[in-house]
Amino acid sequence: MHLVDVWPLHSLRLATADLELRPTTEAELPDLCSILPPDLEADPSATRYAGLDGRANQRAILAQSYWRAMGTWSPHDWVLPFAVRHGGELVGMQALEGPDWTSERTVDSWSWLAVGARGQGWGKQMRAAVLALAFGPLGARAAISSAVVDNHSSLGVSRSLGYRDTHRSVLEHSGQSLLHVRLESADWQTSGIADGIAVTGMDRASLALFGVEGDA
Repeated sequence: MHLVDVWPLHSLRLATADLELRPTTEAELPDLCSILPPDLEADPSATRYAGLDGRANQRAILAQSYWRAMGTWSPHDWVLPFAVRHGGELVGMQALEGPDWTSERTVDSWSWLAVGARGQGWGKQMRAAVLALAFGPLGARAAISSAVVDNHSSLGVSRSLGYRDTHRSVLEHSGQSLLHVRLESADWQTSGIADGIAVTGMDRASLALFGVEGDA
């Protein structure tokens, strides 16, 4: 028996002009931890361990977020983390989230790139890849995202993909202003961005994990 027989999503592949995205495996965690960027802002609500330094806590947060995503998955609320590779080398992670998926059919996302992999347009390709999955086989109605107002990189990716500003909020832990954006399915479909992205391996068994029927 192979890993794909246990968890069908491991047959899924997303390919852009420069990158390949595959669902992350536990075996990849050490290599992903080794390229974590030092400026990565982890979830402020995540557990920090007093006996660990900053980098060790970063690694623990990444590992626990992966295990939590796999261990609490349901068709109603899921997080799918992808390992991102360029030329076979790991360069970062991209996740697609479906909170309250059954009723909302709206996806969110987060990502990071290794320091040496930045500035090449890959952040946009990574996000576009998971949007092609969301608005294609999964049938999402909309995608949302958010970033602090001075995170020009993240907001630039969102706007280049057609997201529109919706509202602002304030982060409780820091007081920073957070800008929220949204992309509707119809706007994505007319953009033509998905034409350059290949989504393969999304079969009936994989769709069942999202509560979606049929074949991709």
